[in-house]
Amino acid sequence: MNATTERVYLVDDEPAVLKALSRLLRSAGLEAVAFGSPEEFLARVDPDAEGCVVLDVAMPGLDGLALQEALVSRGIALPTLFLTGHGDVPQSVRAMKGGAVDFLTKPVDDAVFLRAVREALERGRSGRTDREESARIRSRLATLTPREREVLEGVVAGRLNKQIGGELGIAEKTVKVHRGRVMEKMEARSVAELVRMADRAGLRRA
Repeated sequence: MNATTERVYLVDDEPAVLKALSRLLRSAGLEAVAFGSPEEFLARVDPDAEGCVVLDVAMPGLDGLALQEALVSRGIALPTLFLTGHGDVPQSVRAMKGGAVDFLTKPVDDAVFLRAVREALERGRSGRTDREESARIRSRLATLTPREREVLEGVVAGRLNKQIGGELGIAEKTVKVHRGRVMEKMEARSVAELVRMADRAGLRRA
């Protein structure tokens, strides 16, 4: 399956449910792809798939909650939405702790379902944007020399150039040169932006 197209993946062992939900989603202008079992879905889903997945809870073999956990363990970042006729409080709590967008019970109002799906799709878009930005920042970090990385760590920790120079055993003017290169390579317009990038990349402040 092409991973670049945003889709709503439906996983349910009831053909009638898959047919009804597919029809509803398509009538709302959304692309739906249906699967009759979690195993089929896992075998065919692209790791870079975009969109969201609607899961039933009670299914033969691998159930919806186990499928949710399998997606997380494989690094497949598809927001999940549960739609089930057999849900209970412990299951819903487990699903939400696992990152589910919502936990709906059948029968569900069409408008409620579509609203939840759109929320899941929006969460997926936001997540992609965050991951892409983090990847760009890590790529920029990789261009820094070891010394520039040390200066960066000092800057984001709030130290003055003189303090950084003293810790590293280099002249203050040399720190300024490294700092300028760090700002250029990281494409940061201010120290505040540099700090935000460091936080996004998980760079620990000493």
